[in-house]
Amino acid sequence: MRNRRGALLALAFGLLAAPAAAQVAPACPSGTLYLTIDTGWGREAERIAAILKRRDVRATLFVAHEPTHTGERSLGPGWAAFWRARAAEGHVFASHTDRHWYFRGDVAPGRVRYVSRTGEGEEVLDQAGMCRELAAPVARLREAVPDAVVLPLWRAPGGITTPGAIRLGEACGLRHQGWTANGFLGDELPSDAHPNRDLAARTLRNVRDGEVLVMHWGIRSRREPYAEVLEDVIVRLQARGFCFATLPPEGRR
Repeated sequence: MRNRRGALLALAFGLLAAPAAAQVAPACPSGTLYLTIDTGWGREAERIAAILKRRDVRATLFVAHEPTHTGERSLGPGWAAFWRARAAEGHVFASHTDRHWYFRGDVAPGRVRYVSRTGEGEEVLDQAGMCRELAAPVARLREAVPDAVVLPLWRAPGGITTPGAIRLGEACGLRHQGWTANGFLGDELPSDAHPNRDLAARTLRNVRDGEVLVMHWGIRSRREPYAEVLEDVIVRLQARGFCFATLPPEGRR
């Protein structure tokens, strides 16, 4: 039964198309970076997308069905054109869970506690429940973008996992993808304690070949949007000889 479920998930996530997803530029003297973007509040989404297009950067987009600044959830009809445009530009996708709740502990073998941070409720997911949670955002995405390239990867909200959640995800045919040590761009941190200039300087100082970078399409609580320094960070990294690519199907560690 598990093998059959894995085969079905593989088809749903478009694994046959996935090997074509990784895009590596031919000359990257300093190495390759993997920008990933989680759904978030979406307030700066169009601005960020324009920067990526201008700088010829393709990213891996982890999608969840989250509330956004428009009043609609991020995989609702009002966002369909946005996701279609990103797919047409060569970005690829992966699951960030459907409800964007948080994993809060393994309660028994094959059971993981899944809790809303905003008080919507909680649930104990078994294997079938986990596969549904990870597959649902991809199904929503495909309603708008049938030909989207979706990698066999997933990311837990906040990057917070449990051993059980990792095993359940793998049984669904999906490998968990976090970010690397220097890959946290910090766009969700408070602006007063972490101004953009400090975040940008830290990234430029610490980033190394192979880093998996993480940011969002906008964070509701941040008063100084990271989009204001994103293009400068990308330009400086490219000037130093870094290239950007989408994640390979097997992910990166």
